[in-house]
Amino acid sequence: MSEIYLQRDQPEGVPPLALTGERTLPDIPQENYWYRRHEAVYNWIAPRIAGLRVIDMACGEGYGAAVLAKQAASVVGVDANPEAFEHARLRYATQKLSFARDLVGSFDAPCDAITFLQTIEHVEDPGALLDHFCSLLGRYSNGSGEVAYISTPNLVTLAGPDAQKSENPWHVREYRAQEYMQLCCAHFSQVELFGLFHARKLRVHEWALRLGWDHLHKRLGITDRFYGWFTPAISASDFRLVRGGPAELTGALDFIAVCRP
Repeated sequence: MSEIYLQRDQPEGVPPLALTGERTLPDIPQENYWYRRHEAVYNWIAPRIAGLRVIDMACGEGYGAAVLAKQAASVVGVDANPEAFEHARLRYATQKLSFARDLVGSFDAPCDAITFLQTIEHVEDPGALLDHFCSLLGRYSNGSGEVAYISTPNLVTLAGPDAQKSENPWHVREYRAQEYMQLCCAHFSQVELFGLFHARKLRVHEWALRLGWDHLHKRLGITDRFYGWFTPAISASDFRLVRGGPAELTGALDFIAVCRP
């Protein structure tokens, strides 16, 4: 990434984080599409973990853990990066929300639910990590409803139908729908698969692109002006989640696996 973007308008005493491409961040207008894409999934999960003890693994900046904490009994956000940990601790920590600087593969605490979003593609040994999550849920929960929410980008929409991997240097492996379902089913007894899709104005934008919008805005010389407005205006409601099998979710942006031990 040639230009360095820093978060804007942070609370007093909270150091802004720089956008590196490894994780998404709020408060950067140019990054708003990716931030809202992640936020939409956290918003969808939040009512489903109401009243539960939650671990948000690889929590990054902390915004997602803060969303979950609005309805969970408690949330611990776990991240190994020292800058992200310090930022999250200073910006979001409350009585129900705390942060731990640790590796996701070694962190061990009582929980009823785990969230692990847009990170498994960074992992060298995903099977071992999923076994760790499964053991945490099985060891500490009451046996009635323990669940892990694990998401990853769809290789097909990220890099193309014939690609083996995108150019993202942080990703170790990316998955097609069937591959991702097989991975999760090998480590959990029950797996439901959901796909994230564009909705509302992002869906309209998709249609416009098919009709030649890319050529038109360049010819009219309004590219910077239009996307300078459009990208910051995207909200979490411009995405929707759909349940389905691998065949129905081939065109999803991201896959969200709801996994039970």
